[in-house]
Amino acid sequence: MTTGTVKFYNRMHKFGFIIPEDGSTELFFHSTDLIGDKVADGDKVEFEIGEGRKGVQAKSVNKIKTAEKPE
Repeated sequence: MTTGTVKFYNRMHKFGFIIPEDGSTELFFHSTDLIGDKVADGDKVEFEIGEGRKGVQAKSVNKIKTAEKPE
């Protein structure tokens, strides 16, 4: 599995983007590809890369660390 950081997640529209740790192009993901906990901007996730309706995207997205919130 690959790891990365959630750049943006829109709960209303149920999609987001992940920046992979290897610095490659950001990947789209849909809420139907989330496993377990919901995600938020800045969360660390692990995921697989697969084909979606519009090309390459993140699949089986699983949160591994919650983003630290500024005080």
